[in-house]
Amino acid sequence: MSLIDNVKATMKSQDTEGPFELYLTRTPGYLWALLFKALNVHPVAVTIISIVIGSATGFLFYSTNLTTNLIGMAMLVWANWFDCADGQLARMTGKKTLIGRVLDGFCGDVWFFFIYLFLAIRLGGELIPFTDVKWGITIYLLAAWSGFRCHGRQCAIGDYYRNIHLYFQFGADKAELDSSQNLREEMQSLKWDKSGWFKKLYLYFYARYTGSQEDQVKEFHKLMQHIQSKYPQGIPTELRQDFCRGSKPIMPLTNILTFDLRVIIMFLCVGFNVPYLYLILESTVFELLRFYTIRRHEKLCTEILEKYK
Repeated sequence: MSLIDNVKATMKSQDTEGPFELYLTRTPGYLWALLFKALNVHPVAVTIISIVIGSATGFLFYSTNLTTNLIGMAMLVWANWFDCADGQLARMTGKKTLIGRVLDGFCGDVWFFFIYLFLAIRLGGELIPFTDVKWGITIYLLAAWSGFRCHGRQCAIGDYYRNIHLYFQFGADKAELDSSQNLREEMQSLKWDKSGWFKKLYLYFYARYTGSQEDQVKEFHKLMQHIQSKYPQGIPTELRQDFCRGSKPIMPLTNILTFDLRVIIMFLCVGFNVPYLYLILESTVFELLRFYTIRRHEKLCTEILEKYK
């Protein structure tokens, strides 16, 4: 098989991965994974390196020097390749661990925390455009709102919709479509002892994250409740196909909400020395895109529910 065919074989679904992911993320990540496999590097080590490299991007974005900023951009791309490689490496070698899943889960969050922090520090002493007032504490509040509230919810819903699509396309085995209620029940069944405390803590935060995803998709959960009640033996093939047919055009929007266009816009804003514009766009344009994506997906769920009542 060709290199691209090998890369495609490692992807969960070509429906949820566009050309950007295939050629600019998955392929370099796959090549790194092959190298790490040959060197017998553990996937967790790759994830930790990714966290360090991506976090360093924030410090490099603190500078107003374009060359330094360009190095930071290259490092974030590099970190993203490693973030892709760790999962591929884990599947190649079978070295899948809970700590690896935990680190991989918040890897990108750590990158962007430091990016937003250093952008705020960079802008704190500068004047707000078209005024003689410094940003001061305002830019920290904007960065916190943009990062914790907007960025977090946008990425969460993007990931959730991709997992929903995978669930209907392949079934539960190939989709990480977890229920916050089930996660809480599993968490409560564990004890705070030496053998269970880490997993219990992980499940606590994972259940909260999953709950934040579920809160945004009321119509989808109505559909799932109906499906589980009417089709306890499994979802009919026709229903699966109908749902995937309607869900597939939404997948490019989920990629925009998570990494693709977001990073390109951030690079442009930092490169042209208007990083505040990125925070504003994330709080406005990307939020509107999130609402639009949810509206389209919820409408699809309503239509499927009506058709299969």
